[in-house]
Amino acid sequence: MSDLDAIFRTSHGRVMASLIRALGDWQLAEDAMMDACERALTHWPTDGVPNDPVAWLLTTGRRAGIDRIRRRSTQSKHADAVAADLLLRGDERHEGPVQRDDDTLRLMFTCCHPALSQAARIALTLRVVGGLTTEEIARAFLVPVPTMAQRLVRAKKKIQGAGIPFRIPEGDERTPRLSAVLGVLYLIFNEGYAATAGDSVVRQDLCREAIRLAELLCAVAPDAEARGLLALMQFHHSRAATRTDDQGVIVLLEDQDRTLWEQNRIRTAHDLLVPALVQGPVGPYLLQACIAGCHARAPSFTATDWPQIVALYDALLRHIPSPIIGMNRAVAVGFAASWQAGLDALEPLFADLCNNHLYHAARADFLRRMARHHEAAEAYGAALDHVATEGERQFLAGCLAGVIAT
Repeated sequence: MSDLDAIFRTSHGRVMASLIRALGDWQLAEDAMMDACERALTHWPTDGVPNDPVAWLLTTGRRAGIDRIRRRSTQSKHADAVAADLLLRGDERHEGPVQRDDDTLRLMFTCCHPALSQAARIALTLRVVGGLTTEEIARAFLVPVPTMAQRLVRAKKKIQGAGIPFRIPEGDERTPRLSAVLGVLYLIFNEGYAATAGDSVVRQDLCREAIRLAELLCAVAPDAEARGLLALMQFHHSRAATRTDDQGVIVLLEDQDRTLWEQNRIRTAHDLLVPALVQGPVGPYLLQACIAGCHARAPSFTATDWPQIVALYDALLRHIPSPIIGMNRAVAVGFAASWQAGLDALEPLFADLCNNHLYHAARADFLRRMARHHEAAEAYGAALDHVATEGERQFLAGCLAGVIAT
């Protein structure tokens, strides 16, 4: 991903939120955003990236929106178009970072309105706020790209047609939407922390934007689970510099240089986690933050409290009976008990995870540690058949070569 692409992605939610508020039309705002990005691609390579890319894109997007209003207005609507022009340009002078942040939160809660299905809420927020492409969202939902494109179009039309207000809900109205907002932020961070496709295993721009949005959310909705999600992100992101090598190849937790982990982030996460656990109730994000904290605060890989992590995964499975969580628990069982115990815990998950490269990689690692090299090679081969990122592909290819040479 180019530097400009990363800027566009992290600016997307803030610019779109302010354009939707100003223009009052989702499709017009999206078209204006595309116009602004196209003009940036023309000007920035020669003029340089502005000091405040969000402000530049917002100003350019507003003007593009006004131009579109003018072009589609009939002569009888000319006065309305001029009034809109004056209104938008006047508002432009007063735009600031706080207003943009408020708009982003409004957009997140609007996308998560209960009038939309849970899947539509998540998909729309990932697209409009997170800046993920339709292709990336389709991969996350395991559906064809045209299917996801139609879902997004229908969701935007429903919000527009139903007149869903562009605001942050209060009290009981906010509670049912909060879980959807947290779910979206979790998915945005995960796409950055472990990209589902492409050349990069880690996409720092998405991780940073998810953390920024989670911080905004905690400021207005200091829910225990919101704080737990932010703590989880901070624990994970503290290791960002060590998760890949200079060539972009993945580095396992066991081999990461812990002296390079960001201790300030780890302390921040811990300071979020402890009062959130007291506040309660303890839900899936707090439990995952506890697991991440066990790893981040361990002085070494061998000193990791694996039995505690297994117990936390057991509690997490009671909230979310997911095969992915079961797989992560099985890995913890392997380190807490024995490699064979971990392998045994993986076996019942095959039907659900037979196309998941991490499942096959986990099996391969246990088999390698048990010196069952032929079986390990087969498992690494299966993992390579399903991997999507180049950094992970190179890592798995190296592992396969290692067991073949043994």
